[in-house]
Amino acid sequence: MTKGDRRRAKSELAVRKDKQDRQGRGLYWVMRNVLLGPPVRRIFNPIVEGAENVPKEGPAILAANHLSFADWLFMPLAFDRRITFVAKSDYFTGDGVKGWAQRRFFAGTGQVPIDRSGGRASEGALRAGLRVLERGDLFGIFPEGTRSHDGRLYKGRTGVARMALEAKVPVIPVGVIGTDVIAPPGKVVSKVISPTVKFGKPLDFSRYDGMSEDRFILRSVTDEIMYAIMELTGQEYVDMYAPAAKELAAKQAKQAEEDEVSPQT
Repeated sequence: MTKGDRRRAKSELAVRKDKQDRQGRGLYWVMRNVLLGPPVRRIFNPIVEGAENVPKEGPAILAANHLSFADWLFMPLAFDRRITFVAKSDYFTGDGVKGWAQRRFFAGTGQVPIDRSGGRASEGALRAGLRVLERGDLFGIFPEGTRSHDGRLYKGRTGVARMALEAKVPVIPVGVIGTDVIAPPGKVVSKVISPTVKFGKPLDFSRYDGMSEDRFILRSVTDEIMYAIMELTGQEYVDMYAPAAKELAAKQAKQAEEDEVSPQT
């Protein structure tokens, strides 16, 4: 392929992405303001605090705790700007009517696909986030990497710090409370209550410009973000990654079950 061919291919790709982004924004508006947003507001009546801390324009990262799959549903209802999250690419590749509806739903709720196979999830999320921030948009991320299995706040992954330093954007800590009651693991909706979404003051990490490859700086920045989230939610903090904690809890439960011996005499 010649340089001219590569330039044309790159230009065509950019045009397609721009078209997809415009379509996504239109669908996002319809979902938020017509199809999904109004009934969610009426049914759950979410409580919002600190929405003024989210900039009205320009890029920023919204870093939140993760209690339920419903977390991303309530955050965008607090203001008019679109928030983009990442989702498994499987949600965008289904066949038939169900696959089409699923693709439209996830695109319409502001999510972009990443490939989580082969250990590339973090790198895929980073690239997706940087593209969103380069457009001047808001990018939503859950630094814990997975949902908390017991309601506690777990150690954050440093990808959020790397993204903030590379893009040179502020991080808005977000505390979501009550979504684990609404939709606990394995349930779509278990109980109707009013969840609370708290937006903290922007965190500025410009003092670390040019240090996005320093793992000690990345850990320090991530810990500062997690502390700010903890102050918003009041959760107990655990200095362990959530998947490891979940695996340990499962092993302990299994061991407790094995140790429980019924009398046979």
